[in-house]
Amino acid sequence: MSDKQAHLNGAYYGPSIPPPTRNYHRPGRGSGCGCGCCLLRCLFNIIITAIVIIGLAVFIFWLIFRPNKVKFHVTDVQLTQFNLTSNNTLHYNLALNMTIRNPNRRIGIYYDRIEARAYYEDQRFDTKTLTPFYQGHKNTSYLNPVFEGQQFVRLGADETSEFNEDRVNGVYDIDVKLYLRIRFKLGRVKTGRFKPRISCDLKVPLNTGNGSFG
Repeated sequence: MSDKQAHLNGAYYGPSIPPPTRNYHRPGRGSGCGCGCCLLRCLFNIIITAIVIIGLAVFIFWLIFRPNKVKFHVTDVQLTQFNLTSNNTLHYNLALNMTIRNPNRRIGIYYDRIEARAYYEDQRFDTKTLTPFYQGHKNTSYLNPVFEGQQFVRLGADETSEFNEDRVNGVYDIDVKLYLRIRFKLGRVKTGRFKPRISCDLKVPLNTGNGSFG
């Protein structure tokens, strides 16, 4: 009996009981959205909002100012000399009358720099810098560049052949290009500078006051 009692008072080890299961959740994994997804959604919303605001601003600007394209025309051109010597020296006398029409009712234009260049067979033979000016609303302004003098031009065999053909026909293909530096005035606001280029391809008869676009 004493043996049994001693056995009952001893330590008893039963089967092991597993610890309770713990759930660990890491941000950005599993079924949750995570910070990355939220950041992309916020960025997308910002981009959409910016596009809408810019679109509305452009639309309001168009409603208020109704901008129209400025128009350039050559109204008259006189070519009284256009001779090429044997050493490729071009003697010329070319005068143009040009109009610039601003059809806008609420937009003025500052012509801060006007550079007129004359070309024959892609060779520039003269450059004139014209007087800057401001053009008001619904206004027509006039330019009168005159190219006169002599200049060495690099004409190859093909270009020289073209010149001889033009001389026989009495009509020369001359390009006049305007390199501009302009600003727009919208009410009291002045924009930054723009640098448009205007190209006029002319067919100019010699010793006459009429020219036409090519």
